[in-house]
Amino acid sequence: MIKYALVCDKGHEFESWFADSAAYDKQRKRKLVACPVCDSVKVDKAIMTPRLIATKKGKRPAPVEAPAPVANQAPAGPPAPVAMISPQEVEFRAKLKELRDHLVKNAENVGAKFPEEARKMHYGETDHRSIYGVATPQEAKDLLDEGIECHPLPALPDEKN
Repeated sequence: MIKYALVCDKGHEFESWFADSAAYDKQRKRKLVACPVCDSVKVDKAIMTPRLIATKKGKRPAPVEAPAPVANQAPAGPPAPVAMISPQEVEFRAKLKELRDHLVKNAENVGAKFPEEARKMHYGETDHRSIYGVATPQEAKDLLDEGIECHPLPALPDEKN
């Protein structure tokens, strides 16, 4: 799974999850990625800040310069909070990765059919089983409003975008 910061041609910023970068490209090409504010399908990836993580020898990697802003792109927001990685957080990240690996290994990937499959199981049309896939934020909200329990897969901080 990969999370992209997106912006529509009217400057509305939002985020969305995709199975991988190819899934985003396919959905965008088919005009399936739409702004939740204005429903515009003219959506592009917004500039995302790269994660810099120290190497084992304690040296910092060389800084990465952000690309120049794209025309009609909304200005960047306020600085995001940052934190130093403590030994407890290193342990937490390892457990988070273990949890995600367990979920992915022991569940069926239903892809974009996740909302449909979750509803079928909830309403007794199919047997209950562990599944994962992709859903828009609105689809996930609709599932929760119907009483269908679902959660995003844990995001791994070390995944490359």
